[in-house]
Amino acid sequence: MGSDQNSSTEQKSRKQLIREEGLMPLLGHLGELRKRIVYILIALALGLIVGLLLAQPFYNFLMSQKPANTISLHTFSLWDGIGMYMKFAFVIALIIALPVIAYQLWAFVKPALHEHEQRSTLKYVPFALIMFLVGLAFSYFVVFPLAFNFTRSVSEHLNLEETYGIAQYFTFMFNILIPISLLFELPLVIMFLTAIRLLNPTRLRKMRRVAYFIMILIGVTVTPPDFISDVLVAIPLILLYEVSVILSGFVYRKQQDKDAKWEAEFGQG
Repeated sequence: MGSDQNSSTEQKSRKQLIREEGLMPLLGHLGELRKRIVYILIALALGLIVGLLLAQPFYNFLMSQKPANTISLHTFSLWDGIGMYMKFAFVIALIIALPVIAYQLWAFVKPALHEHEQRSTLKYVPFALIMFLVGLAFSYFVVFPLAFNFTRSVSEHLNLEETYGIAQYFTFMFNILIPISLLFELPLVIMFLTAIRLLNPTRLRKMRRVAYFIMILIGVTVTPPDFISDVLVAIPLILLYEVSVILSGFVYRKQQDKDAKWEAEFGQG
């Protein structure tokens, strides 16, 4: 009888130990995630301070460019000016904090990576800002004029008097610029996921139809409802996905070569 009780107590202790061992890594991961989020929030807060200082020059620059310099912008609320100012500040803060955000995401997954994987994925961090700026330029100089001119032509066709609010104008602009700019991070994201062995070119090719559908859906959503505009946006996004597949192939082949060398050197033992 005593031996049965001892056995039962021992089994309970083992189960408790397993639960605790599983809980500790989970709590550790949550603590690490919280630390990374805090760093990101600090970077965004510092970026926001800089953004508040730079909002006026950026506003003046955009107001001197087409189509803003061809129309009169009005305010319909006492809060419109403040709201516009804060939009600029937040966008500038996002641009400034983007490399920090990319680094913190890398630092969070770093413990799960081998040393050579850590080095190979760290080099993607500086390119996060570059790709975002490329996407920002594409969306501002290509997509935004298409969308704006289309909506303006509809108003003219309906004989509507043009009265544009400053808050509505910049909200319309940023709702186009920010999503497309973030989509330009796709090659880096796919290369990173390939480097940590969550994706590979074969899987990406199998997902091609779904990816194309998503890209076309995004193109249709952020552009005016006409075929030319949809094509002008959807095609670059699809090309972006194909470039991502090619880059994923480069990363994957390097992984295969390193694995083969390691197998040849240590596999025999």
